Amino acid sequence: MATLTFDTLKFANKLKAAGVPPEHAEAEAAALSEVLEVSLKELATREDLKSGLKDLEMKLDTRFEKLAGEMQLLKWMLGILIAGVISLVLKAFF
Repeated sequence: MATLTFDTLKFANKLKAAGVPPEHAEAEAAALSEVLEVSLKELATREDLKSGLKDLEMKLDTRFEKLAGEMQLLKWMLGILIAGVISLVLKAFF
């Protein structure tokens, strides 16, 4: 979970210095602090992203290994097919 330090006292003091009534400034600071806390709960951290990336890499590795095996099978099948065609052509002419 992402964390953010928000200084409500400093924010309220800046609002007061700008002419906002003290009660209003303190209420705004509290409300903004709550909004930031709720909004930041759903943000992904670097660790979340690294974990997700690692999972994705593992899935891709598995799929590539499977694909490599299927390609090897296709090579054998193509070789057998070509050998069959060559033998039929040779048989037809000899």
